[in-house]
Amino acid sequence: MTNDQNQEPAAPDVPVGPSEVDEPDVFDGPPRVTNADMPEPPHPVNWNLLTAHELEQEWLALNRWVDWLRRTYGLQVSVIPPFWHHHPEMVWELSALHLHWLAAYDPEQNASAPLGWHRDFADARERLRYWVTACSTRGDRDRPTRQAAWPGEEPAPAIQEVKFDDRDEEFVDFVITQVRKRQEAEDEFYASLADDEGP
Repeated sequence: MTNDQNQEPAAPDVPVGPSEVDEPDVFDGPPRVTNADMPEPPHPVNWNLLTAHELEQEWLALNRWVDWLRRTYGLQVSVIPPFWHHHPEMVWELSALHLHWLAAYDPEQNASAPLGWHRDFADARERLRYWVTACSTRGDRDRPTRQAAWPGEEPAPAIQEVKFDDRDEEFVDFVITQVRKRQEAEDEFYASLADDEGP
């Protein structure tokens, strides 16, 4: 008997299942990505229609971004004052600028989008300067934006300036108050629906 006859017969070529592969990091091609896997582009934020939970999230996100913005671009109080959140005109302006920034820096966006954002940012800074001048808010104190009474309306209440010692603490208190008011409005709305349904 020759040596060839003493050898074990060769194993047949059997396909190896995925669980038997000893190389988990073998590249099998890019993962399949569907529309469900892609983050949604930012949508406009209508501050009037947010639920209490959404309102809290938006306040916190906008505050973080505005803080980043003022530090990154060295913006003075004459452009973004510490108490911008007390002035709806600045909230809407900064919120729109934030959403524009999110869209411009989205990974799916074209490469020139950030330049467009910076062009619009220059325009927004001029408007913000106008809002700050109009409401006379300052670095350590604030007062409500003046409201002009139209014929037949009650005169606007007297403007009272308030001094603040800790901006971050004041912001947290402000958000808690805003969220509580929105929650109360929600609860009242749902209670009215229940009353309409009757027994």
